[in-house]
Amino acid sequence: MPQAAGVPPPRTRLPPCRLARLRHDQSEVLVGAPPARRTAREAKEWSSVGEVAGAGLLAHVPTIMLPYEQRLELNEGKEISLVTGLQRLRAEVFETLDYDTVVVLDSHWHTTVEFVVAGQQMRAGLFTSDELPRGMCRVPYDWRGDPELAHAVAAQADRHGTWITAIDDPCLPVHYATVNLWHYLGRGLGRRWVSMSTAQTGDTEDFLRAGRALGAAIGQTDRTVLLVASGAMSHTFWSLRELRAHEASDTAHIRTAEARAADTERIAWLQAGQHARVIDTMPEFLAFRPEARFGHYLMMIAALGEGAVIAPGRPFSDYENSVGTGQVHIWFDRPAAGWCAPGAMAG
Repeated sequence: MPQAAGVPPPRTRLPPCRLARLRHDQSEVLVGAPPARRTAREAKEWSSVGEVAGAGLLAHVPTIMLPYEQRLELNEGKEISLVTGLQRLRAEVFETLDYDTVVVLDSHWHTTVEFVVAGQQMRAGLFTSDELPRGMCRVPYDWRGDPELAHAVAAQADRHGTWITAIDDPCLPVHYATVNLWHYLGRGLGRRWVSMSTAQTGDTEDFLRAGRALGAAIGQTDRTVLLVASGAMSHTFWSLRELRAHEASDTAHIRTAEARAADTERIAWLQAGQHARVIDTMPEFLAFRPEARFGHYLMMIAALGEGAVIAPGRPFSDYENSVGTGQVHIWFDRPAAGWCAPGAMAG
């Protein structure tokens, strides 16, 4: 794919885990402080390579945008933990870490012939969902984009065997998988936010290739980034005539017991940092129709080093139902020595 005008040619790209080792070594040798104690601004003073400071598999369900009273009515008088989890995630991570850009792998943005990265300088407006206009109506959004990073991702497509285009059309739609999470995690903080599509024609390998391209692009910039895989786990709804009996968060309402078991098994693996097991068992998980074929997670984890990643996940919510689908917030902090297993860093 031809390189976008005005974008400098990418430098030679080290594998993600080699970069993790390099960042760790440079911080110890040159400044005497581990990366976890350095700010994004300080990091740029000693290195031009970008890095991912944290990543998460986060739910964006429409119910989080309903008024408090309506949420209680749907959930047997209790607040849904997805809301309180996002509030806690904002306070503990998004308001605390030093970072430049949030990249959202958007499971509702279904492109067909390529992956697309939003390349606008600014995104602002009012969002009404065509899917659920009563629940998400005229939601204001206003964030700065990151065109340089978007074009850097697109420039990596050829070398990773995929197709990615950066689009800066101001009329390009936004989707609630991005808007809902920005509403909780980005509003008022002034950070850049960039969305990337999940190609509806993609399979596991396609999502991994796109994630590798994203990781390479971050590595060649001076950005400190948070990655957000916005989407569900198993994702089969109850039928229209049945779903109103299954709106509460209790996991007894997950569409099937087998889907619930598949989700909880993978949640345990994610919390233990066993990402290779999640990737290796994708053929089995696809039987339970994870949202966007789990492309949001696969792109995120490939950007970090895929099967070599050992970062354990911190739950920021319960595992919950949403009209049959499996929803959870899991956050992955960047380990002090890097995202990947020590042996993988020599790769």
